[in-house]
Amino acid sequence: MSEFETARALLAPLRAAVYDYEADALQSVLDEIIAPDAPIRLAAPLPEGQGGGALATVFEGLAQALPDFERRVWIDVAGYDDHGHLWVGHGATIIGTFKRPWLDIPPTGHVVHMRCHDFFRVVDGQVVEMQSLWDIPEVMEQAGAWPLSPSMGREFHVQGPASSDGLGPHGPDGEKSRELIKDMLEHLKKHPSQGGPELMEMERFWHPKMTWYGPSGIGTARGIQGFRDWHQIPFLNAMPDRGLDRHKVTYHFFGEGDYAAVTGWPDMIQSITHPGWLGIAPNGKQVFMKSLDFWRVENGLIRENWVLVDLIDLYTQIGVDPLARMQEFNKARTGFDPETGRARPGFFD
Repeated sequence: MSEFETARALLAPLRAAVYDYEADALQSVLDEIIAPDAPIRLAAPLPEGQGGGALATVFEGLAQALPDFERRVWIDVAGYDDHGHLWVGHGATIIGTFKRPWLDIPPTGHVVHMRCHDFFRVVDGQVVEMQSLWDIPEVMEQAGAWPLSPSMGREFHVQGPASSDGLGPHGPDGEKSRELIKDMLEHLKKHPSQGGPELMEMERFWHPKMTWYGPSGIGTARGIQGFRDWHQIPFLNAMPDRGLDRHKVTYHFFGEGDYAAVTGWPDMIQSITHPGWLGIAPNGKQVFMKSLDFWRVENGLIRENWVLVDLIDLYTQIGVDPLARMQEFNKARTGFDPETGRARPGFFD
């Protein structure tokens, strides 16, 4: 068994335990595979911590809100980064019936889905670090509790790979795919600091039928022009210093076969100096952005790109509290306590 398959197999019990969730069984698996001092880094406002107990607590809270939830993995990729670290990345969807409030998001009584990108660093048969982004704004949007500016892209249930081969094994080390992505990103950083959009040479890297699956709050875009219209142009207009301080962040690129992934905590630093992105007023503030990404390469071109960004953390950095705004917007709804602005537990029991 290859090192990649061994690392993937280490996470298999976790996949099974969160698919058929039972608290004690999951805790047992987490105690087995996660080092006690492993940092568990999560999307805001989920509590971070160390070891398997920190992750178990998060799933216990989720299970109270979605008692029948399951986690469905559709990408499972392993590989070494440029620092010699072995990573396993899961692209997944959590799905269940939204019966009780979660993070003060009001329950709907209907099925709800949330995309997750979960990255695990493995050393000597144990997880020694986890970096994870859950698309919490996606749940807000489905609950009709969206407190922020509307997405420019399309909001929908993001799909797994069109090639239906996301779970691997993916063949040899993905060095070729990884280097394609790194080269593409270096070209992206040339605009606007060095000149016009032609410097990005996007047709050289991206498939004409590419799909860019952005986080809720930005949305999904199709094709190079769709990507530019609904995400990249407003993003760069607002933060033209994108990529100029990249020496201040640490990237972890890894890949396997036609798949590549990157993680960093954070992996972007830039300043909001102009209007145009997410309705954010320019205040010149430098922000740190966490983004966990997957790419799938087809015939030498990027056909699909799954992106999650911690937008709640981003808004918090500029002085906007999305959860407080959500409570204010929704305090008059049925099932809410108007005095506290919080959803009443058990409304759909």
